[in-house]
Amino acid sequence: MPNLSQNGCSVWVTSSTQLALTPTAVALGKFDGVHRGHQRVIQPILEDIGTRGHGDAGKFSLSASPRPNLSASSKDRIYSTVVTFDPHPQEFFTGQPRTLLTPLDEKVQQLRSLGVEQLVLLPFDKDLCALSPEEFVEKILVEQLQAVQISVGQDFRFGSRRTGTAKDLQVLAAKYNIPVTIVSLETCADSQASQSSDATEETRISSSLIRDILANGDIQQANKLLGRPYTLIGTVIKGQQLGRTLGFPTANLQLPKDKFLPHQGVYAVRVFIVGETLDIAGNGYLGVMNIGNRPTVNGICLSVEVHIFDWFGDLYGKKLAVQLEKFLRPEQKFPNLEALKTQIQLDCTAARAFFGC
Repeated sequence: MPNLSQNGCSVWVTSSTQLALTPTAVALGKFDGVHRGHQRVIQPILEDIGTRGHGDAGKFSLSASPRPNLSASSKDRIYSTVVTFDPHPQEFFTGQPRTLLTPLDEKVQQLRSLGVEQLVLLPFDKDLCALSPEEFVEKILVEQLQAVQISVGQDFRFGSRRTGTAKDLQVLAAKYNIPVTIVSLETCADSQASQSSDATEETRISSSLIRDILANGDIQQANKLLGRPYTLIGTVIKGQQLGRTLGFPTANLQLPKDKFLPHQGVYAVRVFIVGETLDIAGNGYLGVMNIGNRPTVNGICLSVEVHIFDWFGDLYGKKLAVQLEKFLRPEQKFPNLEALKTQIQLDCTAARAFFGC
């Protein structure tokens, strides 16, 4: 489907290096969350993007779709390219499904907003795992992606048994006259750190740190480390319509199965109605969101419901992007629906006060 940004630029997404737009300026990593640390790794491949121009990099599609047509003028371009792995390496090694801070559509949206032109999803399988660091550089980066510039984080590891370091990559790539930028780790102040016992994890901004913080409900801290509000993007589906009977109609969101959910409870949120391209513009609508099992009505399934202040339209089938701004309270069971209704009103009042409206 089309994946165009507001200025008409797009991200070409492929899981086949044979369909990649080349030559490339490559940022290597897992990039789950596209947080502040990831953005620093990506920045070096974008710094001269003004001289290269965007061009027409095609539409959002996986490798089954044909490679986009390139004009003669675009064949001399260098494409800013993020190279990551699918599935997530941890999922491959453990065999357990892993939820993500940014599922594919959302990751593409974030990369596009940064100005990245291409996302290459390297199939993380036994063949890729068996490549030595030297083979990874020669076969993947040089022969297939025709990299002319590479950027990685200081802690990047690659090759069989993760034996290759960022310094090794710098040395190996130098044999092909490819410069490698090693980006120092982005850190946060001690007051921003999680309660992790690992001293390194307390200060280094990482996907795992942000997941821990989200799991604890500290949404404002997570947003600082992400560099933007944590967002849930899903389609509105029909629910039990209980909120309507209480005077607080809610939109029930169907989220990607691999989306990581933060601590269950009630949040003050900003809501955007988005198109297929997931573009978010303007200030959006304000509201409250509940993530949980709805224990007051003996709910057993996890649901994500958002109540938008002063909204009276039909949202069924619409795609919403809900930015989580403040954690208001954990989910709890109330003795009756009247008590629940009273608490929802208090939640709305607290959210309006937070937003200053």
